[in-house]
Amino acid sequence: HVVIRAIESVFDAFDKKPAQPRAIKSLFYCREEVEAQFVEWSASQAGRSPGPENASGETLSKNEVESFIEEVTRRLHASNDENLREDLERAIVRLGELKQDLPDDIGLVEPTLHDIEKFLDRALLSNADSEHLKTVKKDIAAQLKAYKAGMEAEAYQTTFDLMLMKRLREDAGVPRLSLFYL
Repeated sequence: HVVIRAIESVFDAFDKKPAQPRAIKSLFYCREEVEAQFVEWSASQAGRSPGPENASGETLSKNEVESFIEEVTRRLHASNDENLREDLERAIVRLGELKQDLPDDIGLVEPTLHDIEKFLDRALLSNADSEHLKTVKKDIAAQLKAYKAGMEAEAYQTTFDLMLMKRLREDAGVPRLSLFYL
């Protein structure tokens, strides 16, 4: 959460400046701000007991996690993609089991949510209409075209894949299943 907040801060500041002759081509541009915010965050943690945290750094309660699971379950029920119905139902059942058997150590919840999300990601890719998938990939490639030359192949592919999954999730109404989004 500290890294993401620092990166967002750098990009927000960059966007507020008048037209820039150059673009940010690497996350290395954000390094100093990430390090500064991490030092600040570390200093604020002195004497604090460890525990699972949300994006703002607050420790999560069991009730908050249960509410989050209820909300993502509701959103999965609301998805209208019939091609995903069976996979969505399997995810909903698994979320119900997780909520029912919620461990006292909330830190153990995130890996299970991650597994369910990866299952849904695979379902989104395998059940996507081929024409729609082709169109989405073409749109993403067009969005990244200006940045491709300045990116390493692995970074480009990772960015492309993340954008693809984000778009497929949005189109199908499938929420992210990480406590980070709490």
